[in-house]
Parts: sequence; structure tokens; C-alpha cells
Amino acid sequence: MRLIQLVLFFLTPLFLMAQTSRSYSNEFLNIGVDAAALGMSNAVVASSADVNSGYWNPAGLVHIEDNEFALMHSSYFANIANYNYIAYARPLDEQSAIGLSLIRFGVDDILDTTRLIDQQGVVNYDRINLFSAADYALTFSYARKLPLKGLNYGVNAKVIRRIIGDFASSWGFGLDLGLQFETNGWQFGLMARDITTTFNAWAFDEDRLKDIQNAIPGENQEEPATTELTLPKLQLGISKLFTFNYDYTLRTEVDLIARFEENNDLISTSFVSLNPALGLEFSYTDLVFLRAGIGNFQNELQIDNSTPLTFQPNFGLGFKYNGFHLDYAFTDIGDQSAALYSNVFSLKIDLSIFR
Repeated sequence: MRLIQLVLFFLTPLFLMAQTSRSYSNEFLNIGVDAAALGMSNAVVASSADVNSGYWNPAGLVHIEDNEFALMHSSYFANIANYNYIAYARPLDEQSAIGLSLIRFGVDDILDTTRLIDQQGVVNYDRINLFSAADYALTFSYARKLPLKGLNYGVNAKVIRRIIGDFASSWGFGLDLGLQFETNGWQFGLMARDITTTFNAWAFDEDRLKDIQNAIPGENQEEPATTELTLPKLQLGISKLFTFNYDYTLRTEVDLIARFEENNDLISTSFVSLNPALGLEFSYTDLVFLRAGIGNFQNELQIDNSTPLTFQPNFGLGFKYNGFHLDYAFTDIGDQSAALYSNVFSLKIDLSIFR
């Protein structure tokens, strides 16, 4: 109880501050990792218990029994943008574990035509260069079991690097806090992202900025803001595993995502917006997995100013054999929402098989 009180005491002023902020950043960190989790509509904050817990809930890292490694790759917007993820985790002892992960979301080989026309007004295609716009997030995770049986906590320290060619770049830093509690077969989870209201500081190349200023009359006249804030977000979950005839299991989880901003979520106020997510995972002999989920409920504004409710259903498959886990997720079924991803593959390896 004392820990929960301290968490609430620490988060309350952050939520109050979030009400007055109108800046947003680091949206690439909201996409998610691991095809198994994406197939369940990201409803895994209570049940996550592997190397990918560093992203979903670092408290789950205490459940790993040996070194684990994970990879994921997906492409968006007809392969224009690429999303890559790599993670490693290991137990320190019977009570604690650590993890390290790296995410890159980038668009490469962008044509830089800002110097296409020289000062004499001559078009020179040799002056066209290529550049990349990429976002990076390096996360250090630590998890530990608490004296109260079934209660674990984890923390993330995130270093964020964002680069737009040689035009601009930024550094950011943030913290996440995760809790998991298990009792009588029920699992509960809490993930508080960006509890310090993650701050990004941008630096701009003044000479390169002049290349694009005044290119269009009345546009691009001012230097962009040099700071961005990522507001806190909470994700709460409850999960239960059902076993049938020893060989068949069904894992269910319901999550509630709270953002401290007003947006198009299912329930939205000036203080907080709420969105539920439901995930199901059917398993046969812990070898073959079938997953489904529904989430991302949005009151989507139409051209006639109506706001019909849309949602995002997901589907996934998984195979596990001798320490190798291969997972696939198919999301945005039927084009119910403008989701960023559609087909995702990921690989997880228990490194103990190489010993």
C-alpha cells in the first residue's frame, strides 16, 4: 500500500501539469512492439512476461528464466517508412532482471531539392542530395520482485534521438514505471509512460533553415519551436489464464488506456481520454498460438461533421519450438481505422538453447 501511495503522490502533479500542456512528441513510441502483442490489440500490460516487457511493462522482466533476444521489422506507407526493434534481457538473480532495447522509425533516401536551383536561377540536378528522417529510442529497463508475494515493479530510462537530415536534431529523456500483481490466478498490471513528462530539445542548422525559408511566399518564415513535451499516459490491465484438458489454454486480457489530453478516444474530456482494448490468446500445448484483439476505438470526424465510432480489430498467429518464437500479426482488418501497420513479423529467442 505504501508503494501505491508513493506512486499516486508522484504522478498527481504530473497529471495536473499535463492539463496545461499542448505539445506532443515521440509518437513513434506509441506504435508498439512484438507481433504477439499487436495481435492482441496491445492488451498485454498485465500478462507481459518476456524480453518485450521492457516496452509493455518492465515489471514483467522478472519472469524471464534466462537470456532472451527479440527482433521485429515492419514497413509502413508502401515501404516508405521502416520500423525496426531489437531487445535483450537477462535475469540478474532470482529477484531482479534487466533489459535493453532499441527502436528506430525512419524514412530514408528523401530527396533534398532545397538547392536544386542556384543563385542564377539554373536548375542543376547534381545539387540534389538524399537524407533520412529517423527517430531512435534506447531504453534501459530494470525490474525487481517486492517483498509482497506476487507484486513486482519495473522502471525504464529512455534516451530519445530524432534526426531530420542535417536540418535539425533533438535529444530527449524520459522515465516509465510499471507494476504487476498476481493473486489467485488473476494478473493485474499498470504501465505509466513518460511519468516525468518527457522533454525533447531541438537544435536547428541556421544555414540549412535559410534554404527553405521564403521558398514559398508567406510560408516557412519562422524557426520551429525548439522544445516538445510527451504527456504521461497510463495503461491498466487485468488478465486471466484458463486451462482446458491440460493441452488447451485461453489467455484473456482487458486493458484501459488513459491519455491526459482531449482527443477522439471512445471517452474524452478536457482532463483525460479513455480507450479500452481486449486481447485473446488461444494456445495448444504451448506450441501453436491463435490471437485476436480489438481496440483503438475512435470517434472519427467525417466531412459532414458526423463522428461515427470506428475500431481496429487484429489477428495473430504464433509458433514456439525449442526456444524459438515466431509471431505474425495482421492488423487493421477491413480498413476499420487508419492504423499505421498491417503485417508484422517478430522473432524471440531463448538464448539458453545455445548452451
